[in-house]
Amino acid sequence: MQNPIAQHAQFGWFKSRRELAIDDITVVDRSLLNRAVGAAALGNAMEWFDFGVYGYIAVTLGRVFFPSGDPTLQLIATLATFAVAFLVRPLGGLVFGPLGDRYGRHKILALTMVMMAVGTFCIGLIPSYERIGIAAPILLLVARLVQGFSTGGEYGGAATFIAEYSTDQKRGLMGSWLEFGTLGGYIAGAGTVTALQMMLSDAEMLAWGWRIPFLVGGPLGLLGLYMRLKLEETPAFQAYTEQVDKRETDRPGLSDLFRLHWPQLLKCMGLVLVFNVTDYMLLTYMPNYLTVTMGYAETKGLLLIILVMLVMMPLNVIGGMFSDRLGRRPMIIGACIALLVLAIPSMLLIGSGNDWLIFLGLMTLGVALVCFTSSMPSTLPALFYTPVRYSALSISFNLSVSLFGGTTPLVTAWLVSRTGDPLVPAYYLMGAAVIGIVTMLTVRETAGMPLRGSPPAVETKGEALALLKGDEPVTVDDMIPTLGAAEPAPARAPSPSMARAALT
Repeated sequence: MQNPIAQHAQFGWFKSRRELAIDDITVVDRSLLNRAVGAAALGNAMEWFDFGVYGYIAVTLGRVFFPSGDPTLQLIATLATFAVAFLVRPLGGLVFGPLGDRYGRHKILALTMVMMAVGTFCIGLIPSYERIGIAAPILLLVARLVQGFSTGGEYGGAATFIAEYSTDQKRGLMGSWLEFGTLGGYIAGAGTVTALQMMLSDAEMLAWGWRIPFLVGGPLGLLGLYMRLKLEETPAFQAYTEQVDKRETDRPGLSDLFRLHWPQLLKCMGLVLVFNVTDYMLLTYMPNYLTVTMGYAETKGLLLIILVMLVMMPLNVIGGMFSDRLGRRPMIIGACIALLVLAIPSMLLIGSGNDWLIFLGLMTLGVALVCFTSSMPSTLPALFYTPVRYSALSISFNLSVSLFGGTTPLVTAWLVSRTGDPLVPAYYLMGAAVIGIVTMLTVRETAGMPLRGSPPAVETKGEALALLKGDEPVTVDDMIPTLGAAEPAPARAPSPSMARAALT
């Protein structure tokens, strides 16, 4: 049987209610929390600015890098290059996740930011196929692989960073700002492409206009890097690190992750599947679906998607507040049921050709997506313990995205082309929704509760005292699952210095 000290190293900080002291409770510095959320959200915005640009300018990129007289084949080739980058995301998760669990979250997040910015900037420098032939799409592929590898450590790290900085009662609200950054990046990318298409001629876009959005990625990356380097490590990771250093125990490795936490890894993959299939279907594939499949004007389609995202941004923050009040399970299961019921009607509206009906169909899918984007950043990190949270979330998230999310535009475009059925996207969404419901039914509610293997986190000293007196319903014991011999026994652990300073 494994010794208790080794068990603690695998699961992090634990303490029963009766052993909890005032110094054990983290009182979160609000200004520091705001900076942490802003830095993480900006990095996510940077990532999705690039993905948004790539998705919205895919038709033009197909003409620049892939010679063919068939617009559909050009689009599929461009989306294939987009999808290939997702194949290396799990490798990025395997590399950056363990590094983040060993050396700290903010250091690795700074590194991924640099790599993303370099990859994006380099795309804007690649000559066209007409100038260098087959080397052009090869260089595009290399740049996309660099982006995909770095992105493997981005979302898992950013979601972990925000979750570990947030208070237990407002983790949903704080996490919702991560996807607020996603939507902001998409809107910035789509807005840049749309503005260029309105200001430049078709010949100018093909010659040099398409490069501008990618070249903008360099300065944005430097700004995000500056913000991330100014941050401190998360209180939860500090508490765990101090415990490990004091006990002089080894940190858990990947073998421990897969051996002890594989059920949570599978749950995370199922939730990420429905989340990202919906995300990529609406925000990346729909603009091209409207243009290529439905024959809708390219600029009008982009403007409608931008409008949908603008409406989604405030709804996302409101959804984060609701996830704290109602719980993560009602939000996510409700969104899956909505997709089952409304996916086909939404696609019929999108295919109607009427501007208002198209917007209504897109907005219906957008509201369902908001329930995911506002709840997932707080739901997914809560599945895992502090010592393995970055690794587990990065690996499971990116594996699911690579297999199901990033391939959604490519597979859907191919199926529509082969079958000629414009309702294929609806069937795809409905299948993902079924998986989401089944998965979420196996996940227990975590709203308002401490993260697994982390000290309780509150906003004020008064809340900390109330927690000690038992005035709050949440207890540390609630977060200790039944894992048989692997379950750690309660043990005292040093609190983060941040908590001590705030409570004295």
